[in-house]
Amino acid sequence: MGLELPSFMKSKDVVGLDIGSSSIKMVQVKEAKQGWQLVKLGFAELPPEAIVDGSIIDSMSVADSIRNLIKENNVKATNVASALSGHSVIIKKVTLPAMTDEELSESIQWEAEQYIPFPISDVNIDFQILGMESEGTGQMDVMLVAVKKDVINDYVNVIKEGGLEPVVMDVDSFAIENMLEANYTIAPDENIVIVNVGGSLTGMSILTGGITVFTRAIPIGGNLFVEEIQKELNISFNDAETLKKGGSVEGIDGDQALPVIERVSGNLAVEIKRSVDFFLGGSPGIYVNKVFLGGGGAKTRDLSDTIQERVGIPVEIINPFNNINCNQKIFDLHYLEDAGPYFSVAVGLAMRRPGDR
Repeated sequence: MGLELPSFMKSKDVVGLDIGSSSIKMVQVKEAKQGWQLVKLGFAELPPEAIVDGSIIDSMSVADSIRNLIKENNVKATNVASALSGHSVIIKKVTLPAMTDEELSESIQWEAEQYIPFPISDVNIDFQILGMESEGTGQMDVMLVAVKKDVINDYVNVIKEGGLEPVVMDVDSFAIENMLEANYTIAPDENIVIVNVGGSLTGMSILTGGITVFTRAIPIGGNLFVEEIQKELNISFNDAETLKKGGSVEGIDGDQALPVIERVSGNLAVEIKRSVDFFLGGSPGIYVNKVFLGGGGAKTRDLSDTIQERVGIPVEIINPFNNINCNQKIFDLHYLEDAGPYFSVAVGLAMRRPGDR
């Protein structure tokens, strides 16, 4: 499910481009007899403040980074699937009178108005009918997605400035669902939490029976860990980033950063637990089986343990290449394993094809 963009497509090859607040992740995969196969992979840091709270501030830097990423990795495909996240995206599961896809397409603007906190004229809307309510009330459940048009336009324009053609604009949480479906076996009766720790925000979604029923953007991301370590130890951004991941920095005892990491991790875990408790409170008889942890911040020292301890649910760090054929003559398998969480969204985007629902 995503907001498809008009395009005269000459090729089915799609590049997944995850434009985050601090970096761009690029993935290309192809379908083979044995399943998905990794074709291209790239990562580029963005200058500080190029993207703030999901808004592109320095489009020239972002476009240049995209162009360089494509050139350095010799990517020939030009069609792009990208994604949006954060406060500009509204995802709601709503109950509406039963109707067909065609009927809902015609009335969606009116139906959505009461659920969207922006003027309807300012957003693009997509929907998916999830099914009829079991009680036979003549009602149906619908997943409603609305994204601000100006935000979509900013991302579309910067991708075009980078020399590429945007064909699908998805939502981060749906892209991760796509990736999980291809890489993990999740039973139909399993309920899972997806936590995607980005640079400035942590996206969280809860899935029951493979369907998103709850989403939230938590204003704590990987950059906050780094900034707090910097302030506490008076060190550079790069050194703080290294300590955040549990690495060593010459002349500094890494354990000095632990109290800071534990404090921020604890705050994030509390917000995750609060959201899970809120969801469970309105869904009697349901429990959550597992937390899947992705995004660059997933590699933060002891973060998965802290979340597991505070939330009381098993946590697994996402490996988006878990079930993807990666030629070890071309790709460094150790790098893929270590950097995997960074590419959680990009892998899901790379699997998108125009026309998918």
